Amino acid sequence: MEFWHFSETAYPFLPPAETYESIRVQLPTSLMDPDQAAGLWDRYLREWQLADEAGLNVMMNEHHQTATCMDPAAPVVAGVLARTTKNARILILGNPIANRKDPVRVAEEMALVDLLSKGRLEIGFVRGVPYEVSAVNSKPVMMSERMWEAHDLILKALTTHDGPFNWEGRFFQQRHVNIWPRAYQQPHPPMWVTAMTAPSAGKIADHGHVVATFLTGLEGTRKVFDAYRARYAELGRPAPADDRLAYAALVYTGRTDEDGLAGAEKLMWYVKANKVPFHHVQPPGYTPYFVRASGLRGERSAYDFQSMTLQDMIDNGIVFAGSPDTVREQVENFYRRVGGFGHLLLMGQAGFLDHDETVRGIETFASEVKPKLAGLAAAGSSR
Repeated sequence: MEFWHFSETAYPFLPPAETYESIRVQLPTSLMDPDQAAGLWDRYLREWQLADEAGLNVMMNEHHQTATCMDPAAPVVAGVLARTTKNARILILGNPIANRKDPVRVAEEMALVDLLSKGRLEIGFVRGVPYEVSAVNSKPVMMSERMWEAHDLILKALTTHDGPFNWEGRFFQQRHVNIWPRAYQQPHPPMWVTAMTAPSAGKIADHGHVVATFLTGLEGTRKVFDAYRARYAELGRPAPADDRLAYAALVYTGRTDEDGLAGAEKLMWYVKANKVPFHHVQPPGYTPYFVRASGLRGERSAYDFQSMTLQDMIDNGIVFAGSPDTVREQVENFYRRVGGFGHLLLMGQAGFLDHDETVRGIETFASEVKPKLAGLAAAGSSR
């Protein structure tokens, strides 16, 4: 199993939530202190470096016009990490390509970061969260279709080396595509795509990309992974290896259970501070028909994080927290109950968890949990 340190690089120093309507899209930037934000970036970059030194991989994402994530340009940060880390794989999860106007530019960015890192890049694609439809002046309808056409164009741009081609698609038109430089990894860097519901997993399986799901807990994750495996079976392929499956959770490892739970309480800021009005959460046309249909059937597609306690989240596999032995047991139990997976994305920094606390969590997991999970895939494969 591979482990990835992940931070959303939040700016948590905000006034009381009742004084503003939304933490996303419309929060005035006058509430941000540039010196404080620069200091936060210093520590976030250092924490990724320390994760690399501890033997973990690194992961970042991007969001727009929000205090929950101060990274609106993940390729820029990936380029920095390409030069400041030495061994870690570098995962962007992800590029919101349904909202990017120029997929060829994304291909160019990814090829350059892969070169700068000498082949350590992992490319991740996401459809994009609903809050940012207005923030990037995009359209909420047919975002999945737009994402997959952008994916196809990016893939062709990364793998075509015999001169220009043109692209005349439904959503994108490019007269002349011939990216320079090309990527270090051939035929292209590994690719990941996120899926939060089971129906989204099939097309990811078609391509054999890594499917990643975020905070979906035991039931949601099992459904996504099972759908991915089922699609492999439909195509007549052998069952996918664990390394095709990834899960992201809030994770804090303390020296004791008490320390671990105290750190996890601070991580809860990530799910509790997400104050967003309904018109940003559900822009008309954003939710695909198959998700709406499952809702009408009474199938829960997401947790109500606002009403959940830390223990609720631990019980549902959304948070792994406690002493090293407790965290190891939680991960092993989750692994068995979802049928196995090969990547654990460790969201080990959020809110007011300070630098020293974050580093202790990273180093304790890396030194005391990671080695004990080394045989997990081998044990799982014998089921």
